[in-house]
Amino acid sequence: LLIDNVEELLPIVYTPTVGEACQKYGSIFRQPQGLYVSLRDKGKVLEVLRNWPHRNIEVICVTDGERILGLGDLGSQGMGIPVGKLALYTALGGVRPSACLPVTIDVGTNNENLLNDEFYIGLRQKRATGEEYHELMEEFMAAVKQIYGEKVLIQFEDFANHNAFDLLAKYRKSHLVFNDDIQGTASVVLAGVLAALKEVGGTLAEHTYLFLGAGEAGTGIAELIALEISKQTKAPMEECRKKVWLVDSKGLIVESRKNSLQSFKKPWAHEHEPLTTLYDAVQSIKPTVLIGTSGVGRTFTKEVVEAMASFNERPIIFSLSNPTSHSECTAEEAYNWTQGRAIFASGSPFDPVEYDGKTFVPGQA
Repeated sequence: LLIDNVEELLPIVYTPTVGEACQKYGSIFRQPQGLYVSLRDKGKVLEVLRNWPHRNIEVICVTDGERILGLGDLGSQGMGIPVGKLALYTALGGVRPSACLPVTIDVGTNNENLLNDEFYIGLRQKRATGEEYHELMEEFMAAVKQIYGEKVLIQFEDFANHNAFDLLAKYRKSHLVFNDDIQGTASVVLAGVLAALKEVGGTLAEHTYLFLGAGEAGTGIAELIALEISKQTKAPMEECRKKVWLVDSKGLIVESRKNSLQSFKKPWAHEHEPLTTLYDAVQSIKPTVLIGTSGVGRTFTKEVVEAMASFNERPIIFSLSNPTSHSECTAEEAYNWTQGRAIFASGSPFDPVEYDGKTFVPGQA
């Protein structure tokens, strides 16, 4: 059914519907669709994995539920994400369902609403951190390799920033892993930018990029854009990164903030006066490409989008946060506020927009 009706069912199987399904997972729970590995399984993770009925696993999608889409910590109810993502592996990639294993690592949740919800299906405790967390992850990764071999693909999905970067760095040389939020999103968005440049003109290096959001997705996309600029121009990465600017919750990431920044943000701290708002950053930097990965809806305000349109004939605006309610702006807003001149893409699907007698079909990245 999904394979034959991908366009219609994609928003149901994955974002935006999957976000609501995760929020209500305990209330709508009927039967397990993936494998849960909890703190109580410590020392027995290999045994737990052997309970899965299929042996020829090729792809594992695993989350710990701490940063589900833009919805935050949903604990074990984040299982809807690996289930939905692996359905796309089958529908769009042709991978056998029996070769796919959705996994949720349940180490608790810091979401008080879930801890007090009588239908919550996970561990009712605060989220484990530090050594306790990493020991469970180490046991899981070792067990996966022992049972399914070195060639099984492990996709890290919707881990919080502090664990996402650490896990990727730790296991990328010993396991076949990638982080979808850092690397998967980046590859798709870079492809989207390259496609947009066919309309706008110019090379990657000739454009200026401004991100709202400096987490996994934002820094991952930024790094891949800089890497591609470096490949095309043969310039060093340090130089290429200067084409890319990031705004986080405290404002523009600049050199004067470097000592207080998390390590993954530091490469993006450029020389510039401190600016606290996105609008000020847009006005000062005058980007040709504006990309939202903030997880906060309606942050591409009318004044921000109109500013982009004031100095760009075809402003490139990617509003990527999921689900739809967390998108930085809607397709309709982007087209209306730029008089139909924007090249727009979003993380969740938007319907076509009618403007000035023309139909605009938003892209999805």
